[in-house]
Amino acid sequence: MAPRRPKGAGAFPRPVDTPAPTPPDPVQPYAALDLGTNSCRMLVAQPKGAQFHVVDSFSKSVQLGAGLEATGRLGRASMARTVQALKICKTKFVKHNVRRMRLVATEACRRATNARDFIAFIRRETGLELEIIEPEEEARLAVVSCAPLVSTKTEQLLVVDIGGGSTELVWIDLSRVPGPERPRAIMRLHKGFQSGFPPGGDPFPSAKVVDWISVPLGVATLRDQFRDVADDSGRFALMSWYFEEQLAEFTPYQADQTREGFQIIGTSGTVTTVAASHLGLRRYDRSKVDGLRMTSDQIDAVIRDYLSLGEEGRRTDPRIGKDRQALIMSGAAILQALMRVWPTDRLSVADRGLREGLLYAQMSADGVLEEGPF
Repeated sequence: MAPRRPKGAGAFPRPVDTPAPTPPDPVQPYAALDLGTNSCRMLVAQPKGAQFHVVDSFSKSVQLGAGLEATGRLGRASMARTVQALKICKTKFVKHNVRRMRLVATEACRRATNARDFIAFIRRETGLELEIIEPEEEARLAVVSCAPLVSTKTEQLLVVDIGGGSTELVWIDLSRVPGPERPRAIMRLHKGFQSGFPPGGDPFPSAKVVDWISVPLGVATLRDQFRDVADDSGRFALMSWYFEEQLAEFTPYQADQTREGFQIIGTSGTVTTVAASHLGLRRYDRSKVDGLRMTSDQIDAVIRDYLSLGEEGRRTDPRIGKDRQALIMSGAAILQALMRVWPTDRLSVADRGLREGLLYAQMSADGVLEEGPF
C-alpha cells in the first residue's frame, strides 16, 4: 500500500519565530535612576561612540532617609516627596520613549523596615519598577562610572563614593594591566568584582579588586549621629575621627603604598561642591568640575573656609547651594579623613556616579558601545 501524502504537504511552511533576541537599536535612549538617602537622580542618554550623550536629566533632594536613624522606617512625608519626584521622572521616560532602563534604590531602602511596602507603593502610583541593590553592586557601578577618569599611569586606584546613607570604597590593582588598557579594564568590572588576575595570555587583562567596603555612614546619617554636638568645629572633628574609625577593617588601610602611581577618585555631591568652591563658581559648571584634580592643601583650604563661615555663612554661600548646605560639613569630614590616611596629595573629582554606572553597564551588556578610546 502506497504511503499517504500528509495533509498540507507541499504547502509553504509556516514561519517560525527565531529565539534570537532582537538586536538593540544603537540610538534607542536608555535611562538610569538612583534613589538614595537624600536625593533622587535620573539620566536619559543615548550611546555615542565609547561613551554616551545625555538627553535629559533630573535631580531632586527628597530626603528619603529623614528620621530613619531614629525610627528605622521611611516617613510619610519623605515617601510623598519621593513619589512626586518619581512621577516627574516617569513623564520624562514617556517623553523620550525610553524602553531600556534600570531604576535602583540604595542605603535608605536597604535599612528601612517598610522599604518593600514603599517599593510596592511606588509601583502602584507611578508604574515604575525600582529594585533595592546590595552594597557590592552599588560600589561596582560607582567604579565603572569613573573609568574615563582613570589615568593610564595609575597602578593603584581608590574609588570613593560618598552617598547620603553610606560610603563605598573600592581599592583596585591595575599594575598588571597595560597603561592604555587601564580605563577599559575598569569598565569591564560591570560584570562583577574579580578576585584576582587571570592566568597569563588573557587578551583582556583584568583589574584586580584588592578590597572593598561599604561604610553605613553617609552625609545624612553621619550628620544625624552628631546633631546634638553644638560646637561647629568640634562636631566636624568628631565626625571625621568617627568615620576614620570605621575604616580599620579595610585591608589596604595599613598597607605601605607609594604616592607614585596611586590615584584617588572621589564621586559625590560633597566632592563636586568642594571643587566648585575651590574654583569660586557661583553657578555650578560640570565641564569645569568633572575631571578636576585638587591637592590636599586646596581641599583643606576650602574646608577651613567652610568652618570659618559657620552655619549661617554656609547657609547663604552661593557656592554651596541650598540643597547641600546642611550636609556639606559631614561630607567634608569624610573627605578629610580619606585624604589623611592614604598616600596621596591629589584627588580626582568625578561628577558622575551610580546613574552613569547603570548606563554604562546596560549599554555595554547590549553591545551598543564602540570599542575605542574614551
